[in-house]
Amino acid sequence: MKWGGTSLREDRPNQHYGLRTPHGDEEYPYRNDGKEGHWRWGKENQFIKIAQNDPDFFHWELRPFDDGAYVNGENKRWVPYEKIRDSKKSVGWSTWLDKYGANADGTRELKELFGFKVFDTPKPTQLIKWFLSLHGSDDYIVIDFFAGCSATAHSVIQLNAEDSGSRQFVMVQLPEPCNDKSETFKAGYKTIAEIGKERIRRAGKMILESEYHEKWKKDIGFRVLKVDSSNMSDVYYTPDAIDQAQLDIFTENIKEGRTPEDLLFQVLLDWGVDLSLPIRKETIQGKTVFFVDENALVACFDTGVNEELVKELAAFEPLRVVFRDNGFVSDAVKINVEQIFKQMSPGTEVKAI
Repeated sequence: MKWGGTSLREDRPNQHYGLRTPHGDEEYPYRNDGKEGHWRWGKENQFIKIAQNDPDFFHWELRPFDDGAYVNGENKRWVPYEKIRDSKKSVGWSTWLDKYGANADGTRELKELFGFKVFDTPKPTQLIKWFLSLHGSDDYIVIDFFAGCSATAHSVIQLNAEDSGSRQFVMVQLPEPCNDKSETFKAGYKTIAEIGKERIRRAGKMILESEYHEKWKKDIGFRVLKVDSSNMSDVYYTPDAIDQAQLDIFTENIKEGRTPEDLLFQVLLDWGVDLSLPIRKETIQGKTVFFVDENALVACFDTGVNEELVKELAAFEPLRVVFRDNGFVSDAVKINVEQIFKQMSPGTEVKAI
């Protein structure tokens, strides 16, 4: 079959014809939604010529339509799959697909989560879980640089739930826009990345509501990070290139609109701190303070920081502490910060941005 885009009959009319099955009848190409499709090859292709005389040349599977469609009164049809051959053996490439799932299964999984076909080419979680199971450990990081609808993340969570593993995932996906006429777009998903994020949320909730290994940590959380420019303003000017209107850039070195979370993750990157570490946010003396992995890093990017707050943070004896450069209530407090930490927590690395 021809799958995905340009797979309708009108896209390749001469590749829509009857192909004899091992059961003696002719099967025409129909897509998963029940619409007329086309084969990958025309009648003159050498494979097709062989298959017309030898129906077992292809591997045939009886598969249901994904969208509850009916063709000639039937809600399923025979689908041929190409076999891989060499001079020594003939192996049906679908023999492992039979056991571990095909794209049609991936489509059904998505429909269970969203209620409609939200993505055209989803991979089945059974297949991806099989790939993951080939690794000898149950504690590793899985990276998918073409995440699509995040079937890989779904599979990692599911497999962890089944065997109490500690696998983690990193999904990478450009914000590729969805077709603005599609049902997916109308449902509020403007990009493929948005589909993936929502799938992880829904899959995690569904897995929690199902049976799982008694020792599973029930970790279904994830973080969304986006590549962006620096949070810091460009202040690299020579004296003769500065006019009076630009002097304010030296009092505010952080770009407008950047949040404390933005600054926190830039610091984590600058210091090489693991982005997946737990982060706790507290209010201390009226200021927002972030604790990364308890005391691995403490950060406060509010303004008006005084000595009392600095001393309270030093009492936690963090490995690292960071403040906003212009966040102190006075220059005297800014100067005394390092001395306070030297006295109360000498092992702390102090930084201001």
